[in-house]
Amino acid sequence: MGGCATFTGGGEGSKGDKSSLTVLSQAKMILWMTRGMTTLLLWICVVQLLTVGEVWGPRLLKTWPSCYTPLQTNIHSSSSSSFLEPKSFLPPKRAYKNNGYLMVSCNGGLNQMRGAICDMVAVARSLNVTLIVPELDKSSFWADPSDFEDIFDVDHFIRSLRDEVRILKELPPRLKRRVELGNFHSLAPISWSDISYYHNQILPLIRRYKVVHLNRTDARLANNGLPLEIQKLRCRVNFSGLKFTPQIEELGEKVVKILRKNGPFLVLHLRYEMDMLAFSGCTQGCNSEEVEELTRMRYAYTWWKEKEINSDFKRKEGLCPMTPEETALVLRALRIDRNIQIYIAAGEIYGGERRMASLAAEFPNLARKETLLDPLELGFFQNHSSQMAALDYLVSLESDIFVPTYDGNMARVVEGHRRYLGFKKTIRFDRKVLIDLIDRYTEGSLNWEEFSNTVQEVHADRMGRPIKRVMISDRPKEEEYFYANPYECLDS
Repeated sequence: MGGCATFTGGGEGSKGDKSSLTVLSQAKMILWMTRGMTTLLLWICVVQLLTVGEVWGPRLLKTWPSCYTPLQTNIHSSSSSSFLEPKSFLPPKRAYKNNGYLMVSCNGGLNQMRGAICDMVAVARSLNVTLIVPELDKSSFWADPSDFEDIFDVDHFIRSLRDEVRILKELPPRLKRRVELGNFHSLAPISWSDISYYHNQILPLIRRYKVVHLNRTDARLANNGLPLEIQKLRCRVNFSGLKFTPQIEELGEKVVKILRKNGPFLVLHLRYEMDMLAFSGCTQGCNSEEVEELTRMRYAYTWWKEKEINSDFKRKEGLCPMTPEETALVLRALRIDRNIQIYIAAGEIYGGERRMASLAAEFPNLARKETLLDPLELGFFQNHSSQMAALDYLVSLESDIFVPTYDGNMARVVEGHRRYLGFKKTIRFDRKVLIDLIDRYTEGSLNWEEFSNTVQEVHADRMGRPIKRVMISDRPKEEEYFYANPYECLDS
């Protein structure tokens, strides 16, 4: 009995131990599962908080410093660290009924296209349409293959203007297929049109076809007579919406730093490249072979309408770019310090060192981007004239003095931008008066003192000071360009 009792008792204890072990194992499993699930949930929360913090942190979490601390970047680090910078505040999207889609193809050089982009944003805003990121000119004389995003920060362009107009990188798929099949309307708008033209002529086409393509955009919006909000939007696009790519900005900043290390500098926009001379027909100082070469080039480009040109007449009317020799004389007459650094913002000067000799003798501290930067740094920009022009644009904005020798698009747009930056000194040559003075001095009818004093008097009020635009209502091509003097946007 006792043995049996002992045996029976032992069997019941064994069952109890097994039951306890089972319960214990289950409890441990539940505990580990709970820990695992908790850890997983915590990681999900962390990831979500990081994502929310990056996008909404500046707005929602800025009052919780212990929960949200934006990642800091070293101010001396390169722009590659910009990926770590907190997102800047974005303006709210503008809500409006979309009337259709506007495609635009810009024509001309960088700064002609820059003005056109600003105009087309203003047009799209006024018409309540969606703008497709503009296509840049690849078929002009320069044959630059650059796309918009190769020159401008396209994401900044879209985001910074989203409270004014919706901008897309490309058409929605269905409409894109229609365009690829040729089912859209294309036209060149009338030059110097006011905004009513776009409402009365272009908007009905957009409503009818859904997609309209403007195949020329140079000077297609009037300089004057537009609503103030349109003028201010043109300025906003130009001075804020259009930023160059980080690569271009970095290289431009590097050039400026190199120049600044050696003191003040003057930027000379010496518009004396082969294409300008061929187009304008201005051949002062050229030999007979060069004159023939320029003439052949002018006839080769069928879209250059003027073929037979009297160079001497144009020069005396002030319609030619100043030659390097004439420029040296005028800068000396204006008593520019001969030791100042002069950065040449231009392409290859026609005639090379022979034509630059007088300028170099008078002002020995000449510099170009090609002499300041390593060839490897410029390698990416070679054969991309618009990107090279963008570098010159940035350096021109930062210069102590900006002197254009011809009132082309870069000269005018940079002048306006420098006004916006605080009326920085820009000397605008009165070429018609200067040519007369130079010829009289060369012939001996004026001595140096008379020549120099007169040049200074003529240019006393041509230094970029605040002034209203010159308007010629019946001859808009001859009036002052909006982007050269956007006084509606300036605090004078």
